[in-house]
Amino acid sequence: MTTTLNTPSGQLPAQPRDASPTDEELLLGYCESGDPDQFAELVRRYESELFSYLRRYLGDAEMAEDAFQAAFLQVHLKCQQFEPGRAVRPWLYTIATNQAIDAQRRSRRHRMVSLDRAGSNHGEEVGKLLDLLVSSEASPTAQLSADERKEWIGRAIAELPQSLRDVIQLVYFQELKYREAAEALGIPVGTVKSRMHAAVAKLNAAWNQSHPESP
Repeated sequence: MTTTLNTPSGQLPAQPRDASPTDEELLLGYCESGDPDQFAELVRRYESELFSYLRRYLGDAEMAEDAFQAAFLQVHLKCQQFEPGRAVRPWLYTIATNQAIDAQRRSRRHRMVSLDRAGSNHGEEVGKLLDLLVSSEASPTAQLSADERKEWIGRAIAELPQSLRDVIQLVYFQELKYREAAEALGIPVGTVKSRMHAAVAKLNAAWNQSHPESP
């Protein structure tokens, strides 16, 4: 027996709408209803990404965990200040960065993360950055091992001023757009670009100085 659907002539049944809410819908929905499931979903979406960023920024997993918890406490407390139409991701990075700065001040430790403690994609990230710094391969006798490359780039970034390290963390490692990084840091987009250029120039100069045998 064939069952027919009672639909208007010539029309197919309506397809179900994607029920997955956007980040903005989750945040605004939580602000309006206080639904803990919406807040938990927002935390789940950004847990790995923001914790990785904070661990690199602070150089300490325990401090990063504390800063992460503090950041989402601020999200809870300040959700009413979020403006509809604004992107959630850079807003979260603004809060997380402020909490990281506060954590540094409280601990009185201003050290940069050792990049050999980064995540599973660390080697690829370092490779990308070195590709920008060195346009051609070193001679066979001057080739650096992967571990040596990681160690060198970690030291070199650690020696940059904090303002330059911040943009490298957000643009290179977190892959934020210039506009998003600018919003997260509370500075103009042009400043982000100029700091990126300055950071790469300093790293390139440091590379050339420490590896004069490279082409």
